[in-house]
Amino acid sequence: MKNKKAQGLNILLSVVTSIFIIGLLVSIFALMGGSLMNSDSLYQTTDPVTVINETLSSVDDTGENFTVVDYRGVVCTISQVTNATNGAIISTGNYTQTNCNLANATIDFGGLDWNVTYSYVYEAPMEAVSVANDTTTSISSVTDWFNIFIVITAMVVLILLITIIIVAIRGSGMMGGKGSA
Repeated sequence: MKNKKAQGLNILLSVVTSIFIIGLLVSIFALMGGSLMNSDSLYQTTDPVTVINETLSSVDDTGENFTVVDYRGVVCTISQVTNATNGAIISTGNYTQTNCNLANATIDFGGLDWNVTYSYVYEAPMEAVSVANDTTTSISSVTDWFNIFIVITAMVVLILLITIIIVAIRGSGMMGGKGSA
């Protein structure tokens, strides 16, 4: 009798332990995948790209960002800045550049649109980035099934325990069986 009770408990403990280990492995692999996605080994620096006369509207002292500002690891190098209305060259003393942001350093050109010619390089993702992303996303979604595993396991354990209790009660003679009057 004690053996049957221990089997139900052993099944429950082994399932809980298995779920814990699976959860731990999923967490480890999801963290590793996230770290791999951010590693420099999955990106390569592009050849320089030149942008001619990108118009920045009403450049003020806080600056305007170039359209490429959101690329990973982007580095911009300005070659020429001109007044968008009359084409006059704006000298370097009249603006400041912080990577891919151009700010007006003087009041002389306040409120004017500027045309900027620049080149930029950035870190382009290699093919492995999409593979790492897909794998990490798939591994991370495994935990969505844990609730189902826990409920099914709890139901199986409850059925086993109820069966063991019924067999124990019948064996003790408290319930009338086939042969009782």
